[in-house]
Amino acid sequence: MTTTAETAVPGDALHIVSARELDSGPDARDRLADAAHGLLAALVRDGAALGWVEPPDRAEIAALLDEVRAAARAGDAALRVARLGEELVGLGYWRRYARPTHRPHADLEKLAVAGAAHGHGIGRALTAALIADARRAGVEVLTLDARADNTHALRLYTSLGFREYGRLPGFVAVGDRRYDKVFQMLDLRPAVRGRRADGQDTRPDAAGQGSRSVT
Repeated sequence: MTTTAETAVPGDALHIVSARELDSGPDARDRLADAAHGLLAALVRDGAALGWVEPPDRAEIAALLDEVRAAARAGDAALRVARLGEELVGLGYWRRYARPTHRPHADLEKLAVAGAAHGHGIGRALTAALIADARRAGVEVLTLDARADNTHALRLYTSLGFREYGRLPGFVAVGDRRYDKVFQMLDLRPAVRGRRADGQDTRPDAAGQGSRSVT
């Protein structure tokens, strides 16, 4: 799931850093894990829709970052962090789908901005950078899901070109509360002549070819 809560900051103080640009010194991994854990745990404690009911522990976040950075090195993911000076105030990442028939596509799995940094474009800057990374990596469709009450995030994604393609009513459980799970997609493929917006092939030679299985 993704959440955004975007801080009025001097423009030249904010840096959106890619996985390749992250520090590579001996303590860099631990510093990143510490900062990311502090950010995500605080957001979850405050009720952010990030997929955890209880704050994740540091080991879980460190392992997650290791997985994403390894996938990024292989061209199967992108990780971005937002920094104000030396302080990490946001992060986000996408990963390609593991299923072979879905490999051209990727899912924006996490996007989070620190509670003290809400309201002035950090979430937008992170998302835009991740979209640009997806284009460069040849991703065809970038998907995401969000809790339906996370209206700020959903408006942000819509403003960047994502559109809703479905939802699961009452699917997200937080204690006794239930929320819809909203699915959005951003089609990064160039327009294909003869293909409708709903994906149906309208070319004359496509007629009468019989049914096809989708895997």
